[in-house]
Amino acid sequence: MLTPVADGVLVHQSELLRNNTVVVQGKAGVLVVDPGLTTGEMGCLAEDLRQLGQPVVAGFATHPDWDHALWHADLGDVPRYGTARCSAYLRELRSEEGWQARVAEGLPPEIADETPLELFGLIVGLPAGAELIPWNGPEVRVIEHPAHAPGHAALLVEDRGVLVAGDMLSDLFVPMLDDTEHPVEDYLTGLRLLEKVADDVEVLVPGHGSVATADQVRVRIGRDREYLHALRDGRAPDDPRLGSSVEPGWEWVNDIHEGQAARMARRNERNGADG
Repeated sequence: MLTPVADGVLVHQSELLRNNTVVVQGKAGVLVVDPGLTTGEMGCLAEDLRQLGQPVVAGFATHPDWDHALWHADLGDVPRYGTARCSAYLRELRSEEGWQARVAEGLPPEIADETPLELFGLIVGLPAGAELIPWNGPEVRVIEHPAHAPGHAALLVEDRGVLVAGDMLSDLFVPMLDDTEHPVEDYLTGLRLLEKVADDVEVLVPGHGSVATADQVRVRIGRDREYLHALRDGRAPDDPRLGSSVEPGWEWVNDIHEGQAARMARRNERNGADG
């Protein structure tokens, strides 16, 4: 179930959405990033770690989307970190009456009955501007940025050369925009921050899709940037994640793009009228 991608760094990929759970080995146990998606998958992950003699000592959620802020009791009652903004977003969500039912409505029907929500979103916010995860293991740098979701952060396991990108740099999903005033610009800012550390990366682990090696990091950044430029300019993107070249079973990514293109067209029309 766990595949080594670097010294002391392992990945498990979920079946349905190909979410990548990242496990970083420390001195007393492991850091688990974005565990998911189903009770069976997380229970299996916990059992594999027990067999390796590696207790979970900390968790991290790269951002507050439902599939990145899950947890399972078998993984243990340990601190689960995120950025301050990610934590605040989830705290507000959980404070609303009926939050669990609303989150459940957004789950893929194939796994809706298998996705545990009791521990969803119980994230400890790091101090604003925190640069490292506080744990007894290799330094894990927090790269917070405004792309995709509130309080999104990538992680750089510095001495292992591993970049955990959250919901960015995927070979399956095009960039998915947050509902902000300047969503394309926010995403481009996130890409620039990731590009700054590209030379330090030997292995890239996206939130969904295939793990990439160093020679593909800038390729994926460039592909995402070109998609965003096309979206901003109202052009049809030339992107292998869309159209006839899309992987079978992932044709619905076209729907994500079409929705974003329509949204940007409306935004551009409003801005033109205001001008």
